[in-house]
This record gives sequence, structure tokens and C-alpha cells, in this order.
Amino acid sequence: MTPERLGLLWGITVFAGASARLISSISGFPSVVVLLLSGLFIGRSGLGFVEPLDLGQGLETIVGLLVCLVLFEGGLNLKLPEGNIRNTVLKISLVRLFISLAAGIVIAHWLAGLSWSVAGVYSAIVLATGPTVVTPLVEQIKLASPLSEVLKAEGLVLEPIGAVLALLLLEFILGDLHGIKEVFIALMQRLGGGVLIGLSSGWLLSEILKKIKNEASFGLELQVTLGFIFLIYGICEYFLPESGLPASVAAGFIVGKREIIDKERLDNLISELAQLAITVLFPLLASDVSWGELSPLGWGGFISVFMMMVIVRPISISVATMGREFKIKEKVFLAWLAPRGIVTAAVASLFSIRLEQAGVLGAGRLQGLVFLTILMTVGIQGLTARPLANVLDLIEKNT
Repeated sequence: MTPERLGLLWGITVFAGASARLISSISGFPSVVVLLLSGLFIGRSGLGFVEPLDLGQGLETIVGLLVCLVLFEGGLNLKLPEGNIRNTVLKISLVRLFISLAAGIVIAHWLAGLSWSVAGVYSAIVLATGPTVVTPLVEQIKLASPLSEVLKAEGLVLEPIGAVLALLLLEFILGDLHGIKEVFIALMQRLGGGVLIGLSSGWLLSEILKKIKNEASFGLELQVTLGFIFLIYGICEYFLPESGLPASVAAGFIVGKREIIDKERLDNLISELAQLAITVLFPLLASDVSWGELSPLGWGGFISVFMMMVIVRPISISVATMGREFKIKEKVFLAWLAPRGIVTAAVASLFSIRLEQAGVLGAGRLQGLVFLTILMTVGIQGLTARPLANVLDLIEKNT
């Protein structure tokens, strides 16, 4: 690709994302839906101006760095509930890891026509809700505690697990891993290794920020933080591929919990950069989806996603909250709101490319079904979240 063509690709992508944000702000529609539609419009399904594969091997690196920035920002603001509520978050994550994963494989195979192996990758990719979608929704509708904390924490706990598990299943399909035992061991290694690297790096970063906060400009603090985020990603991906995701969340969590830094000041600009990353990523990744990948799914694709929304999710929440201190109306809302976000889209796009390069059938259908899942969950649940919260009287009361 020529430098001129590359510059045009990025210019169109960023402009499309910014325009989508503007349209969302004016219309009130969930921004992620408009961002995805903008990507479809400028990409293979529309005008054909943007082709992510033109970026070559650099695409995976760019996406990985931006995703880690988004997850670091999520960890920075992560507030794990206390006591029984914290246990509920962990139980929801554990229950969904088994029930939702198994159900997603069966549904994607029988209804959407994916092979068993590719269906496994799909189910792992869409396992987690998206913090980049859930958090703005929860804050916009002013959802009362503890539901707001539970929904935010659920996504940040499960998102790295789902992404790492999807990668290992992908490696299993491609023959790099042999047997479920190897998959499980690799999962523990990458999650555990990523968290340890993230915790230690987060502590070191917070100590450095403490030293420079009184004698340096905020610009230097931001540059040091970004340098650490990208270095963490590079180290993790070199030694333990995909461990950069849990490492980013863990590092952000530690920095956010240390009172020795001006967290609010740091968070304001990190949040703006994370939003910019989302504005670029969603149109870029969606531009790679073609109607040729969506249309073969037919009604089976829509029914698959619908069943995940109205049957699998409610069953998982019912089991996880059994005997817990939640009212029926709170369980209903938990069972309904589960939109997928940017990490889901990023992982699907990158894995689809790897499957296509390996000659595995169903790569395009995998990507199409994942983006259909994002569109349906964000579009339907995003538009109905506020009315449902009002009907169930779950809006935070002003004091």
C-alpha cells in the first residue's frame, strides 16, 4: 500500500468515527451502534473506501495497543463490590463461563451453521459483556447500586478470560495445542502471567507517578502512563500471547487504587484517549465485514443471537443469583442487559483473519455472527435499558 493510500484510509476511518459520534450525540442513539454502521458504510459492505487488511501485519499490533488502552482505562475505574455483591460478580462470571460457553457452542453450530470448532471460538469471543458499552449505558440511565457496580465489574472480569480462551481454542483448531488439558493449562498460564505482570507494572507505574507529580507537568505523567501501557502489551504478547488483556486491566486497577497519585486528573485524559481509540477501532473493524458474510447466516443467525439474549443469559443469571440478596426486578434487569463491545469486535476480526489464512472454513461466518451479536445486543438492549430501568424502578434516587 502506498503512503498516500494509507493516509487516506486512516483519514476516512477517523472522520467516519467522529461523524458517528456527532450523529449519536444529536440523535441519542447508542454511539457504538452508529460507529458500527459507519464502518459498514465505508467498508466492504458499503463504499469500499476502507480495507483493514491493507494494513498487513500491523493491523493486529495497532488493534492490540488500542484495546489495551481501553482496558487499562476500565481497570482504572473498576470498583469491585464488597461482601456478598462481590461474591455474586464472581459467581456470575463462573456460571457464565460454563453455561453460556456451552450453550453458545450448541446454538452457533445447530442454528448458525458453524462447525463445532469454530462455534467454540465464537462462544468464547461473545462470552463477556462489553465494559465500553455497559459503563456509558449504566451512567447515562443513572442505574442504582449495586446493579451498576455488578454490571461494570462483570464485563471487566470476563472480557480478558473470554479473549484468552478464544485464542487458545483457535490454537487448538490450528493444531498448536493438543487436547483440553493443554488448553486449560495454557489458559491458567496466560491469565495468571498477565495478571502478575499487570499488578507489578501497575505498582511500579504508580510509584513513578508519585515521584514526578509534584515536579512535572501533567503531560509527562500521561506520556509515562502510555509508555507503560504499551510496554506491558509488548512484553505480554512476546512471552504469552493475549495475556496483555488481563495485564492491562490489572495494571489499571492497581493504579486506580493507589491514593498516592492524582487519579481524577490522570483518568480524565486517559478516558478521552480511550474514547478516541473506540472511535477509531469500531469503524475500522466493522469495515472488514461484508454482506456476503452476514447474508448466509439467514434467520438462523438472528435466532441464535436472540436465544443467547432471552434464554441463555437469563438462565445463567438465575443460577448465579440463586439465594443472593437480589430482588426479582434486579435479577430481571441483570438478565436483560448484556451488550458486547470493542474487545469482542477486535478479537473476532483478528481471529477471522487467522482462520482465513489457515484455510479453515467458516471464518467469514464467524466474523459475521459476532458482529450481528454486537449489533443486536447493543441496538436492542441499548435502546430498551432506560425504559426497563424506569418500569422496574431501578433509577438512582436524587438525594
